[in-house]
Amino acid sequence: MSRRRRGRGPKIAGGAVTVLAVGAAAAATIGFGFGEPDSGSAAAALPPATATVTRQTLDDTQTVDGTLGYGDTTTLAGRSGGTVTSLPYAGSVFQRGKALYKVDNDPIVLMYGSVPAYRNLGPGDEGADVKALEANLRALGYTGFTADDEYSSSTADAVRDWQEDLGVAETGRVELGRVVFAPGPVRVDSVQAKLGGATGPGQEVLAYTGTSRVITVQLDIGEQRLAKKGTKVNVELPDGKRVDGKVQRVYTVIEASDDPNGTPETKIEAQVSLADPKAGAGLDVAAVEVTFTAAQHADVLTVPVAALVALAEGGYGVELVEGSATRYARVETGLFAGGRVEVSGDGITEGMTVGMPE
Repeated sequence: MSRRRRGRGPKIAGGAVTVLAVGAAAAATIGFGFGEPDSGSAAAALPPATATVTRQTLDDTQTVDGTLGYGDTTTLAGRSGGTVTSLPYAGSVFQRGKALYKVDNDPIVLMYGSVPAYRNLGPGDEGADVKALEANLRALGYTGFTADDEYSSSTADAVRDWQEDLGVAETGRVELGRVVFAPGPVRVDSVQAKLGGATGPGQEVLAYTGTSRVITVQLDIGEQRLAKKGTKVNVELPDGKRVDGKVQRVYTVIEASDDPNGTPETKIEAQVSLADPKAGAGLDVAAVEVTFTAAQHADVLTVPVAALVALAEGGYGVELVEGSATRYARVETGLFAGGRVEVSGDGITEGMTVGMPE
């Protein structure tokens, strides 16, 4: 995925230090404890440019490219053989209890659950899949049983009622392949099977996603600080509209090299949900820009990064301009962002004037 970056974080800070080594070479030998320069030399050494100490909120942000879509795709394979007699269109959305497709005119039904269907279910069975089946039957309006994790005779009665409504054999048992468990409603992403074609166990029928809009962003390993679960972001849509979002998931992927002899790269991928579910409506897939805020320091004093000077005894200072004279004051640096740096130190106040290189 091609990405356009507009970094404004610690990378800028690193560049600033390099600039200091050149632009502030004379200041690099400045030390404290050797007396103040006389007024004549101070006046003669006024900096070529100045800036003002400003109080503001400083944000360490970075904007990267992302893709708006529906998140991860799950492939659905058949469990039994037969002829495909009904298929959905790509883009179709299905809720609990609806038939995703049909084999020999028998429906394959969507139910909600976190455990994939992996066995036949009948009286005496216990487990999370039984609990999910019963919860779905209850949600679909079937009663007369306890929704727990035990497949009882009462559960079998409810299953028969459900099977009657589906138009399939009323066995009171649920054969493997009759039900597809998914975390929630699904959207058909693509269809692999052919209407009227034969299908069998393990053959791909269709692929689906969730129905919520999701933005996928890929980051370099060094940018992992940006994407933490719960981090709030700002998203710019193709029409220029900006909406808020939140990082829901972060994971590592291995990206193959374009060069057959190249080394695969480790990348970080983040999935971002939108605060407004209707944002980007009508766009199945779209390129977006996602702005991450890695850090925010409110109500701090800042100066341009170029105003920092390296001190002989280590650390940084600024050249304070006071009328026709200047003096150097040590500062502690904080957050670097947007070409400015957070500073603090004895006597450093808002509105002061500091020296700058040309």
